[in-house]
Amino acid sequence: MELNSDFTKRVVLHGEQLPWQPSPMAGVERRMLDRIGEEVARATSIVRYAPHSKFSSHIHGGGEEFIVLEGVFQDEQGNYPAGSYIRNPPQSNHTPGSEPGCTIFVKLWQFDLQDRTSVRIDVHQMSAISDPQRPGVLVTPLFKDKREEVRIEEWQTDTEVVIDAPNGAELFVLEGSISEGKDNFHPQSWLRVPINSQIVAKAGANGAKVWLKTGHLPFVSAPKAT
Repeated sequence: MELNSDFTKRVVLHGEQLPWQPSPMAGVERRMLDRIGEEVARATSIVRYAPHSKFSSHIHGGGEEFIVLEGVFQDEQGNYPAGSYIRNPPQSNHTPGSEPGCTIFVKLWQFDLQDRTSVRIDVHQMSAISDPQRPGVLVTPLFKDKREEVRIEEWQTDTEVVIDAPNGAELFVLEGSISEGKDNFHPQSWLRVPINSQIVAKAGANGAKVWLKTGHLPFVSAPKAT
């Protein structure tokens, strides 16, 4: 399967308007945003676990990164409520599920295959930092290496924000609303811009909180079957 697999194109999707599609596991559904591959895939998705659902134990050959949007995600490492940011590196393995149910925004098979860095962050326990170069913007750093930077940004009401993306960028709205070009974004809206782009956005009347990844698009590749 290939979905939004041309990374030279700007892509806008509004998650709440997309249909839920079944996964191989009962009670686990997904809204696909981009994908290269079948069940072993380089993929960006919104995934919903019904109460008491879980996947069988598996290895993440290409790594897994996600943020919990609603409910509580669970595996052998612990319980992760809404606001948790997790990176499970290549060759990590777990049995994911949720007794109360949860929704996550997840990216699969998008790591450096030599990366072995595990990240567990409760965003609510961190203090956002004012960006001195961009008034009205607060930043919560989540991860940074030579390939990419991941962070949450909070934009105050009506703040205009410019994000240079020489190596591409992705933005996912967590709270509030923004406008960018002719598009209006709300929670679960997703924007991907290609290499040598710039995002010029404005927060809505109630401000916005967004998940943002930059720098990673030069490293796009298809997954290897395991």
